[in-house]
Amino acid sequence: MTCLHHLIPKISVLFLLFLVASCQDNTVYFQYATLPENGWNKDSTLGFDFQIDDTAVSYNVTLNSRNTSDYPYQNLWLFLKQSQPDSIIKNDTINYYLADDYGKWLGSGIGSLYQMPVLWQQNMKFPKSGKYHIAIGHGMRDSILIGITEIGLKIEKVKP
Repeated sequence: MTCLHHLIPKISVLFLLFLVASCQDNTVYFQYATLPENGWNKDSTLGFDFQIDDTAVSYNVTLNSRNTSDYPYQNLWLFLKQSQPDSIIKNDTINYYLADDYGKWLGSGIGSLYQMPVLWQQNMKFPKSGKYHIAIGHGMRDSILIGITEIGLKIEKVKP
């Protein structure tokens, strides 16, 4: 019993070190842009600026949306423009599903607010170090899109 009594603090410290080491956050950038309460204008884009310093590693790029139950559609078309440090622009279009075929919201939610992440780029390598910019606009038919409250961008280093 006496030996065990001396081991418990050492085991606790080892457990805490393991826990801290396993919870390292590889997030390089994570930001939300809040949309106006009266809706997202079709002519408005959301801008995200971030710095990439390590071009040797791969990154996962995730988009996050937050919507209310007032959002009238199952999906959300997004137009993305990525500017790189040398001003090369890449365009992409995403059909982002927010609800299933029966109208049940995907992702997670509390009350009438729902959040849905979608992996946009997996194991992506940024070609140059420097400042990047991603502009996101919606491609829905509505001039003013209601029910989308925020769009987020998360960039994480891929764990080896």
